[in-house]
Amino acid sequence: MAYVDGSVKSIGFLSFGHWTPSPYSKTRTGADALLQSIELAVAAEELGVDGAYFRVHHFARQLASPFPLLAAIGARTSRIEIGTGVIDMRYENPLYMAETAGAADLISGGRLQLGISRGSPEQVIDGWRYFGFQPAEGSDEQEMARRHTEVLLEVLKGEGFAEPNPRPMFANPPGPLRLEPYSEGLRDRIWWGAGSDRTARWAAEKGMNLQSSTLKDDETGEPLHVQQRKQIEAFRAAWIEAGHQREPRVSVSRSILPLVTDEDRAYFGDDHNDEDQVGWIDDKTRAVFGRSYTAEPDVLVDLLAGDEAIAAADTLLLTVPNQLGVDYNAHVLETILKDVAPALGWR
Repeated sequence: MAYVDGSVKSIGFLSFGHWTPSPYSKTRTGADALLQSIELAVAAEELGVDGAYFRVHHFARQLASPFPLLAAIGARTSRIEIGTGVIDMRYENPLYMAETAGAADLISGGRLQLGISRGSPEQVIDGWRYFGFQPAEGSDEQEMARRHTEVLLEVLKGEGFAEPNPRPMFANPPGPLRLEPYSEGLRDRIWWGAGSDRTARWAAEKGMNLQSSTLKDDETGEPLHVQQRKQIEAFRAAWIEAGHQREPRVSVSRSILPLVTDEDRAYFGDDHNDEDQVGWIDDKTRAVFGRSYTAEPDVLVDLLAGDEAIAAADTLLLTVPNQLGVDYNAHVLETILKDVAPALGWR
């Protein structure tokens, strides 16, 4: 069986942006979460990290509306990719989203990597209804998310579609009008967070890159990394079949925590989450949640060398414990870049 060259990786961090008003948290308010996210992205760029990605959740003490944050990071940095992993498309007006994403991308100089999906179990029942959305008759919320996505992908092409007013306030260019501001190339930097092989193939058909997280539908009973490697292969096969002209990108997420200091061992030395966990995320979906990698760097190198999904992907997103603060998370990222990545050929 052929494998993609698993050497040099684009390495980013993925933050869920949790905050809690606890004396044990260094991220106690929404302002803390937002401002620390900006500072971590700046620190990560200085360390040589390739990407700063953020999870989006609604009705929770976590990061929600992503575009002000992404724009702020874009204005403070110059090289690092800035992205999401993922935005729940059940909640999104795709036209307004295209405008705000275009603005954030232009501010960053074309560094936005926008991860989207149909969403996951949430804090409230049918939260998208509070945002004014309702599935069409005979449809469901998953189909609504896919429809929102298709509209977004279409308008990101930059083609005019809206009939102009014959007596406009300002002069218009000729022909139907497109959304502005338009950012060239953003359409190719849309990623789909796929929880199954089927949705990975759908993403390939639509010309989106692939994000595969630490949670996936348990379709074969095999370890997560094996199922993800097969998912990546299915995605790439569908991409070729669709006839797209560019090479797609693929990311996987992992929790990797090197133990090199007393502080590391105090936080994570007793972490025994060294096996995948299997459970039900809703009435119909059995899922596998990936293990954590927590050990000394030399042990991590041996363990990670056997991860088939990381080997198959070109991008690795490292989930970070954001409530431990900017300095600690910068330390974790630096340790991985210096003591783990080179030995695996990722750097």
